[in-house]
Amino acid sequence: MKISRVVTGYLEENCYIVENNNEVLVVDPGDDYELIKKEIGKRKVLAVLITHYHFDHIGALDNILNDYKVDVIDYNSSLEQKIGNFSFKIIKTPGHKDDCVTFYFEKDKIMFTGDFLFRASVGRTDLDSGDQFKMKESLKKIKTYPEDIKIYPGHGESSTLSYEFKNNIFMRW
Repeated sequence: MKISRVVTGYLEENCYIVENNNEVLVVDPGDDYELIKKEIGKRKVLAVLITHYHFDHIGALDNILNDYKVDVIDYNSSLEQKIGNFSFKIIKTPGHKDDCVTFYFEKDKIMFTGDFLFRASVGRTDLDSGDQFKMKESLKKIKTYPEDIKIYPGHGESSTLSYEFKNNIFMRW
């Protein structure tokens, strides 16, 4: 599995293009549709994964749905997914927003965490439908996963759960 990152919009949101055998999933198409489309290239888009519905994560969603005619996988989707050669789980991780999910590719030891978990931080809980108590519960849930998982957040650089368990003050909640 190959992962490309396209940083989009003035909030520098991370859109990810996840490839397996020339087929891709688009994670959080935030903005700058032309940049995302260029990164996709001639590969086949199978679906769009949305970690949550804040504007900076879905700005190019309509363009992608219009051009590629694919399904959206989000908090309303089945918790176990198989799309093409991709298999992953959806972990409900509310706190930043009530519709937040993390996409977990167990075989590849990868998580796309959106604005739930960042390198050495977590998403804000003071915005619409944010909830500090739900964030604490989501963090407790994520602590049950293996430390060697690499995380790809909605903003900033990637990390590992091992790094977060040791260095992220919010993991001590």
